[in-house]
Amino acid sequence: MTQASSLFTRLEYRLAEQLFHTRWLPRSPRTQRLTMHLFERCADAGHPGALSLYGHVLFHRGISPQDKARGARYVLEAAQAGNLKAQYQAGRILEHGCAQYPRREERAVTWYARAGEAGHPLAAARLAKAYRLGELGLPVDSVQAAHWQALADRHAGLEGDELDSDDVQARH
Repeated sequence: MTQASSLFTRLEYRLAEQLFHTRWLPRSPRTQRLTMHLFERCADAGHPGALSLYGHVLFHRGISPQDKARGARYVLEAAQAGNLKAQYQAGRILEHGCAQYPRREERAVTWYARAGEAGHPLAAARLAKAYRLGELGLPVDSVQAAHWQALADRHAGLEGDELDSDDVQARH
């Protein structure tokens, strides 16, 4: 990607973000289509933030299996590029599986660990729960559970409160 097209992609992404998060703009179907079109263009150009956000939207709100598979692929590309939110999303996709990406608990643990170590509180909380309950193919390990819970609490700015990734799906 050339520097000019990269600059244009970054500008398009910023515009799409503004449209996506702006409360004063009416939520017309036309505005929503424009916003999603901009995110799609940026994702197709390889923008990690757009790959993560648009992939997440496609995966969770896509109608066809092809949309969901494309969304999962975008999320995994963004995770590979180092996008923190996408790393957590990749863990969720691989934990639960989908048509194109079957359940792979060991890979889910890897993505959760990368995201948790880098500062994603839900990823750290998911690993804490997995070690506490022996989920995701992990052994019950109170030391590891405490380690991941401490990371989750520190990243979330909480003291002693537990986060459960299943409770916060909509917060991401």
